[in-house]
Amino acid sequence: MYFDEFKHQLPDTDPAETQEWLDALDQIHTQEGDERARFVMYKVLKRARQLHLGLPPLTQTRYINTISTEQEPFFPGDEDIERRIRRLIRWNAVAMVMRANHKLPGLGGHLATYASAASLYEVGFNHFFRGKDEGGAGGSGDQIFFQGHAAPGIYARAFLEGRLTEENLDHFRQEALSGVGLPSYPHPRTMPDFWEFPTVSMGLGPIAAIYQARLNRYLANRGLADTSKSRVWAFLGDGETDEPESIAALSLAAREGLDNLTFVINCNLQRLDGPVRGNGKIIQELEGLYRGAGWNVIKVIWGRDWDPLLARDVDGLLVNKMNETLDGEFQKYSVAGGAYIREHFFGPDPRLRRLAEGLTDDGLAGLSRGGHDYRKVYAAYRAATEYKGAPTVILAKTIKGWTLGPGVEARNITHQAKKLTDAELKLFRDRLELPIPDSELKDQPYYSPGPKSEEIQYMLARRNALGGFVPHRVVRSAPLPSPRPEVDAEFAAGSDMAVSTTMAFGRLLRNLIRDPNLGRRIVPIVPDEARTFGLDPLFKEVGIYASMGQRYEPVDSDLVLSYREAKDGQVLEEGITEAGAVASLQAASTAYATHGLPLIPFYIFYSMFGFQRTGDQFWALADVRGRGFVMGATAGRTTLMGEGLQHDDGHSHVLASVIPNVRAYDPAFAFELAAIVREGIDRMYGGEKAPGASSHDVFYYITLYNENYSMPKRPDGVTDEQIVRGIYRLQDAQKPGKEAKVKGAPVRTGWPVRLVGSGSILVQVMAARKLLEERGIAAEVYSATSFQQLRADGLAVDRWNRLHPASPARVPLIAEALPEEGGPVVIATDWIRTYPDLVAPWLPKNRLILGTDGFGRSDAREPLRELFEIDAPHIAAAAIVGLAREGRLTAEEATVAMAELGVNPDALDPRAL
Repeated sequence: MYFDEFKHQLPDTDPAETQEWLDALDQIHTQEGDERARFVMYKVLKRARQLHLGLPPLTQTRYINTISTEQEPFFPGDEDIERRIRRLIRWNAVAMVMRANHKLPGLGGHLATYASAASLYEVGFNHFFRGKDEGGAGGSGDQIFFQGHAAPGIYARAFLEGRLTEENLDHFRQEALSGVGLPSYPHPRTMPDFWEFPTVSMGLGPIAAIYQARLNRYLANRGLADTSKSRVWAFLGDGETDEPESIAALSLAAREGLDNLTFVINCNLQRLDGPVRGNGKIIQELEGLYRGAGWNVIKVIWGRDWDPLLARDVDGLLVNKMNETLDGEFQKYSVAGGAYIREHFFGPDPRLRRLAEGLTDDGLAGLSRGGHDYRKVYAAYRAATEYKGAPTVILAKTIKGWTLGPGVEARNITHQAKKLTDAELKLFRDRLELPIPDSELKDQPYYSPGPKSEEIQYMLARRNALGGFVPHRVVRSAPLPSPRPEVDAEFAAGSDMAVSTTMAFGRLLRNLIRDPNLGRRIVPIVPDEARTFGLDPLFKEVGIYASMGQRYEPVDSDLVLSYREAKDGQVLEEGITEAGAVASLQAASTAYATHGLPLIPFYIFYSMFGFQRTGDQFWALADVRGRGFVMGATAGRTTLMGEGLQHDDGHSHVLASVIPNVRAYDPAFAFELAAIVREGIDRMYGGEKAPGASSHDVFYYITLYNENYSMPKRPDGVTDEQIVRGIYRLQDAQKPGKEAKVKGAPVRTGWPVRLVGSGSILVQVMAARKLLEERGIAAEVYSATSFQQLRADGLAVDRWNRLHPASPARVPLIAEALPEEGGPVVIATDWIRTYPDLVAPWLPKNRLILGTDGFGRSDAREPLRELFEIDAPHIAAAAIVGLAREGRLTAEEATVAMAELGVNPDALDPRAL
């Protein structure tokens, strides 16, 4: 009844014809059953797709190749030569890993991933991947995110190309001392002329690739670079798709219409310990996921030797069996032999058994997977590069460890295989038809037919036609000028009006965008918190990037600061996705190498949701040699009023400190912030005259606070160098009166107290100085802009002193600023004590460190600071205790002074709350 009513609601220009179609389907279903009716419907739907009728896609199609045999294009290469090349690479990849583990047992490496993906890569290398040389994609080439565990195969190809030597291969996973070693996986940090993108922290490659493709469009739409010929390729494993980052940005890629992006998923049905979906079908699951997200999906499941069987499958019985067979069963068929396949796959149905009658058991066992068939892979790649309007994912079915022999292929232990037995190695050589004598096999020799051979000449010719070698990282960008003086001159003057460092940063960022030399290079990146950080004026001024522009009238269009999206917008407003924002940062921060176009990204975010939430991506940013600024706003454990435990950050500086090439700063005042940003631009983008010119490939972590206070004038004589090196004296000691007293007790003469602070707690330190002054105690105040940089300096000095015992010992900066000979040192920050403890080895013995150890709380700043004992009274009390330690006050006098300051010695430890 419902359907009868519904069909009359749909307009129909020819109801009689429609009814004929419905009657025909009813007849097929009645006379021939479900299977035949389903088969016919799939055929009709496929034809509809071929005719581009615009029907909504099915979330899943049948378990067969998306591209039919009759749709396959002509394969333009010499398949025989390419097969021989692939075999050479397979052999050398295995030899490299085996030789390394023979030399150093347990060194590791992976044989099986590349073995399953060799054809997927080789079709790309020979026909699709564009290099950066003249004739490449506008000098940028393609950006290829190689699957990390497949690195041995990429090295083996580079060896045949003459880019790597036997010595390089012999030092696989042996980088430390050789100077010629190869890293385990794609690491631009240690191979800066070879690898472009780190991918082996699984899941990070896919999301990075999506945002790389989006940045390419951003550059084109803003008129900064012609990226029209650049394609982003990402190779990943089917097991890797369980990582949340692998699927986090799929909808963005479709929403942005990134048809410059191709994912190739190596569906060998196995992850590290066993099947990916033994009780299911991972290819079908991924098809539904990607189709649902709006991607074009191409399945490459069966090799060409299945084509005759499928052609004879007029009733769809074989296809139905393929649909019903689980991945765990397919894995069993991969190892069990032809007789088992005949009995268990074809045998249950006599009609299926008749399909296989013309094949021997060896023939059945040899029926190939589509991901190993050059023609099938080529057809998929070509269709992907020609598809318009959406990104494409290619789901290529392979066998993990293919060609490595029955002891390795498709076994649950395949991923851990590092070696082959003598018999397995001999079988492997025979399969590859390589002229290596038995007598040499024990040495696992490398093999190359020589630079003048047909195979090597073919490889080089194909790469020359496609614009040069890949992977190949090239840095050919010109240095950028320093910011104009007008950008930050105002911050040196200070401000009587109370403002936050976040507000000061907003002003500085707008000034940089207005700089005629640098403005277009600035890339603001915000994960949906621009208004929180006071950056919403940028919406109107430079616009929010939107690939389609703004096709609606915003609700606040009548306001001065309206929400403005634009195709050439400058702000990357990423939505609520810190992972996406960091991926966007990585793409922008490496444009100097990827496109020869230095960009200056500023990624601003809630500091709590930075290194803690996306720390793995920041490590990858360090590996990829990214350059830019990471701005941790609303920083500190007590500064962000009311938010509480999940928002109050007191430890991100500790997390940042473990990344070797980060330069982390915690400025308190606008003039400090301006000096650090200026130095950072000069260091990262300023050429050989920049400070630390040999270390351009760093990025900056700068924390910002939302607490408003007056910004002091920059003290006379304080230089940028003093600010950026990590510590400087902000206030000299007051001149004490004739007799300094604490509750009537005279303070014995001696050095002044030394108070050190950073960030917003430096204001509390300055207030503590006044409390001490009221008691006649002189105190100096130091601003510690970076304990992390001071630690780096201390470690460098210690190392130099250790290695040069005959030379006069050097003194670290922190010990130079706070020598042992002096008054007590009190350090207070809005961070856990581990942060200032970074410099503990070089501090005077009489020191007291205050911090915010423990969980955050929802409250106002004053009670929070009292709770964590970092307010002015606690800082002053700590200084008085330091005086007592030196004998300048008695313990009783210090106790009385603490009571006078309102410090409760019996308060609960905030770490225990």
